[in-house]
Amino acid sequence: MNGSWTRSVEPLPPPELRSEKNCRESRPLNALASVAGTTTLIGRFERIAAASPSNIAASCGSESITYGDLNRAANRIAHALLALQPASEAIVAIYIHRSVAMLAAMLGVLKAGCAYLPIDPGYPPARVADTLEDAAPAALITSTHLASGLPALPFPTLLLPQPAEKTDDSNPPLRSTPDSLAYLMYTSGSTGKPKGVLVTQRNVMRLFTQTDHWFRFDATDVWTMFHSFAFDFSVWEIWGPLLTGGRLVIVPFEISRATEEFYALLSAERVTILNQTPSAFYLLDQVDAAGPALPLFLRTVIFGGEALQYPALRNWFQRHGDRTPRLINMYGITETTVHVTYREVTAADAQAETDSLIGEPIPDLHLHILDPDLKPVRDGEDGELCIGGDGVARGYLNRPELTAQRFVPDPFSASGGLLYRSGDLARRRADGQLVYLGRNDHQVKINGFRIELGEVEAAVAAVPGVRQVCVLAQPGPDGRQRLAAYFVAEGNAPFSAHTLSQFLSERSPAQMLPSFYIQMPAFPLTSNGKIDRAALPKPVSGSLAPALETGTPMQQRVAAVWREVLEAPSVSLDENFFDIGGTSILLIRIRKELQDQLARQIPITWMFECTTIRAIADRLSNAADPTATESSSPVLTPSLGQAQEQARRQRDAFARMRSSKGGRS
Repeated sequence: MNGSWTRSVEPLPPPELRSEKNCRESRPLNALASVAGTTTLIGRFERIAAASPSNIAASCGSESITYGDLNRAANRIAHALLALQPASEAIVAIYIHRSVAMLAAMLGVLKAGCAYLPIDPGYPPARVADTLEDAAPAALITSTHLASGLPALPFPTLLLPQPAEKTDDSNPPLRSTPDSLAYLMYTSGSTGKPKGVLVTQRNVMRLFTQTDHWFRFDATDVWTMFHSFAFDFSVWEIWGPLLTGGRLVIVPFEISRATEEFYALLSAERVTILNQTPSAFYLLDQVDAAGPALPLFLRTVIFGGEALQYPALRNWFQRHGDRTPRLINMYGITETTVHVTYREVTAADAQAETDSLIGEPIPDLHLHILDPDLKPVRDGEDGELCIGGDGVARGYLNRPELTAQRFVPDPFSASGGLLYRSGDLARRRADGQLVYLGRNDHQVKINGFRIELGEVEAAVAAVPGVRQVCVLAQPGPDGRQRLAAYFVAEGNAPFSAHTLSQFLSERSPAQMLPSFYIQMPAFPLTSNGKIDRAALPKPVSGSLAPALETGTPMQQRVAAVWREVLEAPSVSLDENFFDIGGTSILLIRIRKELQDQLARQIPITWMFECTTIRAIADRLSNAADPTATESSSPVLTPSLGQAQEQARRQRDAFARMRSSKGGRS
């Protein structure tokens, strides 16, 4: 590598913890639950902070914090919130970029007896405003920079960092119980508005105690927080290390979107526990295969967020085997607290299995495949997957009718409780294996995010001049789902894709932006008068303009790569990549292909700043290789140190991309 990412590794933990780590298999089942005073998230965290105050709890770039300092930072926030006299279980919104301050805010909210609401700063202002309006939080925790972009708010704002010399940093008395609300997490909503899921501390604590016999997480483990704080996979990523004394590496957003840099980070930080959506892991697998191979220290890779295709893991298993690391598939839902099932994936599975197998339920959950009347179907028949047990959340905030529809009395439990109707289809095979089949409604998964097509349709319908909308998920060139928006305009007035994407990018998060906009004179109808979705034309990537025939050699080279990756017959010099079927995942593939062809490093920000052939070709022709030196040959794996030094500029570039170009996930 040209340059490196280095960090001194913290010393071994105290002997009383070290002996337990050296014999994982001898630990009792549910070891987390066996420790007194750990029935709440904060009770467990404070015990670890007191036992190992000098151990590193988390890092983000060049910043790191010990358990003791993180506990004190959280206490300062808790005391500042307590001065506002919040009600028990009051909701406090956290609107902060990925950082150790974000963790301190989350812990501080819980220490104050409140529940945290994570909001991604990458979301458009309209989405942030909708969330804050629906949640009506008691307070907002944010930074001075982010606060400057918000309108006047009807609740107090707490700015970070809190001055250490002016705020009490002692542990406040515990104000929560296991049944207290832990967080409010918003997911896509079919009515055009996101819906908030209410999850308790007991829901989260039992997620780790009930899976401890499978994973044996401990203080030697190093985790990454790869996903958005507002995506429920982050609950597993954050609380996994904080409840077991491990170390959390918070991955800056720009590194999470640059696979080579993330691969190098995994090696340099000696990460042992990696959590990935399958889409993200497939990209990581390609980088690992392309070389140069870096030493990895992974012991477990956990998949979640979307269906896992087992054959896609064949090449990984050929290089690494299936024991180190172990690869685990975990199906899950926000409403049932992140994970529901567990299945270890083997090399034999990758060779033989074509079904998406999701495994066995977490011990305190029970799964049923039911018909519309909530009656069990026979083995081999398709049905709705319904989940009961201790992971089921309280319901939806401010949505009593929807809560009653989806969270129903559990007819299979002698002790009562709720059964969550997931809307997912499944089938039990003759061999007992559970197969995930997808959705039974208009909900889809896009790169792990659960998207209600109705919410996307409502957003497109809000565009002035649009009369009728239908949104479908369609497979792209890489096999991953992409959104296609079909619309009819008032008077059939012509609309450009760029006009629509620009309107939506100011209101919807990136994962909810269509990759295609297809204008129709009218929608085809079925015999009963509904839109005939099967008759809608398949979206086609690329430009309507003739294929590029002239241009500079660099423009010709870039155009050829675009056509190959988009599987498009035509691309023009000045059309935006995101307006002709492109996504950020495909743009990363284009970046890698250009790097291989040109034998030079291309900063990930260039790709998002220059989203036309002309722009990126000019940048590549006129700018020097940012990693080249007089004494070294070109290197294709970038320096993580350089990436970190450019973090602020990269974050700004991604923000500009999201707001002005409508970049798709």
